[in-house]
Amino acid sequence: MAEKNAGKRKKQLQLLRCSVQNYDWGRIGEESKVAELFLLNSGMEIQNDKPYAELWMGTHNSGPSFLILGNRDGGSGLEPLSLKSWISENPHVLGEKVVEKWGADLPFLFKVLSIAKALSIQAHPDKALAETLHATQPTVYKDDNHKPEMALALTEFEALCGFVSLEELKNVLLSVPEIIELVGSKSAGEILHANKQDGEEKIKAMLQSIFTQLMSTSEDEISGAVSKLKTRLNMENKMRQLTEKEQLILRLEKQYPGDIGVISAFFLNYVKLNPGEALYLGANEPHAYIFGECIECMATSDNVVRAGLTPKYRDVHTLCSMLTYRQGFPEILQGVPLNPYTTRYLPPFEEFEVDRCVLPKGASVKFPAVPGPSLFVVTTGRGTIQTESSSADAIVEGCVLFVPADTELGVTAMDGLQLYRAGVNSKFFEH
Repeated sequence: MAEKNAGKRKKQLQLLRCSVQNYDWGRIGEESKVAELFLLNSGMEIQNDKPYAELWMGTHNSGPSFLILGNRDGGSGLEPLSLKSWISENPHVLGEKVVEKWGADLPFLFKVLSIAKALSIQAHPDKALAETLHATQPTVYKDDNHKPEMALALTEFEALCGFVSLEELKNVLLSVPEIIELVGSKSAGEILHANKQDGEEKIKAMLQSIFTQLMSTSEDEISGAVSKLKTRLNMENKMRQLTEKEQLILRLEKQYPGDIGVISAFFLNYVKLNPGEALYLGANEPHAYIFGECIECMATSDNVVRAGLTPKYRDVHTLCSMLTYRQGFPEILQGVPLNPYTTRYLPPFEEFEVDRCVLPKGASVKFPAVPGPSLFVVTTGRGTIQTESSSADAIVEGCVLFVPADTELGVTAMDGLQLYRAGVNSKFFEH
């Protein structure tokens, strides 16, 4: 794998030890795929009463990866060498064009997520807003970079994403009296009387007005409205089948009683992904992951503006002023087959793409050399991996590898093998 000779190591695959995040929405102990992968990746014990939410693979300071065979003399002994430090000392491993664009660092952050309960209703700022927020509130917004992202489902996966269409919003206002109690009949009436002839910008302004009004309501009023909504839906459930969205609202209320996110979820599309389907989220788009496990990739940033379904800091004014207020159901990516075993997911962002590779026992596949760096994670099974200049090395579930630019790989499955690759978007190199 990564050879002990330091000079050779600079051009070889690097086996990585990665970081875990124990956010309270994560799956507990052995129920979590993140915990399983972290145990196999790091050898560290799993605590069965603790949530394991995210496995981070990359160079972000909040969850750095380290070279397993890489270390340096720290004076009192050998210290682990971070992937970020190693890349900064060997920037050629990124490829010339990547260094020109993003400097001596990975432009993407790769993750595995295990979600037991809903994440916050949130959005990620664009580059200009990220720079402003970081400059004015550096302890809250720790990065000056934007954070477009993509979630690729490992299991059945649920999310809220983007605003519902005008017609669906009208149906919401007609069927959820608790919203009209909070925003008033005047604001609701504007939406109910709106039509496409009003023009996109006018409808966006109406949507921004009513959503901002809802999100800015006092905690006492929200708590009372959520309680009324819960009582009404539980009563109606005895007489009719609740809609999927209504059933979701009751689940959210159990997780976050009295929270504005319970009601504002009516404004957002309820999205269900099957394994192998992906959802991408641009800057300033509202969303909340609800349940399931996924591979996630994003630009290297951890900036999140939150306004509901969270005990963390809420920045309602910033969230409501930054959103695009684009309406309609989001695009679901099915991926593009590269060969019988590998599917590529190409979001409209330069920083990253993701490949999903499912190999049956005995099958082999090649990953052609690309002009940028890659990260690989093995999520199931075992096999071997080799480059043109190295013999085959074993890879097993939990292995995470950094692959330098211009490196061709061959992978063979010893039994069923599933792995994922993150790299710089191939369209970036075509320009």
